Amino acid sequence: MKHFLLIIAAALALPACAASPPAAPPPAATPMASMPGMTPPPSTTAAASSTANAVAIKDFAFAPAATTVKKGTTVTWTNQDQDAHTVTSTGSGGPLRSPTLQTGQSYQYTFGAPGTFEYLCTIHPFMTATVTVTP
Repeated sequence: MKHFLLIIAAALALPACAASPPAAPPPAATPMASMPGMTPPPSTTAAASSTANAVAIKDFAFAPAATTVKKGTTVTWTNQDQDAHTVTSTGSGGPLRSPTLQTGQSYQYTFGAPGTFEYLCTIHPFMTATVTVTP
């Protein structure tokens, strides 16, 4: 009797397991430029240039380790690590002096003069990087 009930239960469950008919394909995408009042998204070149001034602090490293920007550009460092970090110029008198950045916090600096600026994390001095500023 036990096997008989299992067979009946399995037979009743079969329709629920049957595959659904295939879904209709999604409608073709309409380019944004052809939609009234809409503008297309920026090109990947524009997007790449806007991220050139962003430095991620993650995995105990600055990424990218070497950044090149034009004079007058603001660079933003964002701590994506679980540990605290700083952005501090190497040597004395450098312009970069962030507070201790906790996870998710950012530090910004606008470079007003050309040159190469080396920096490190004072908490983890093995973390080093550079910003090269062009005229």
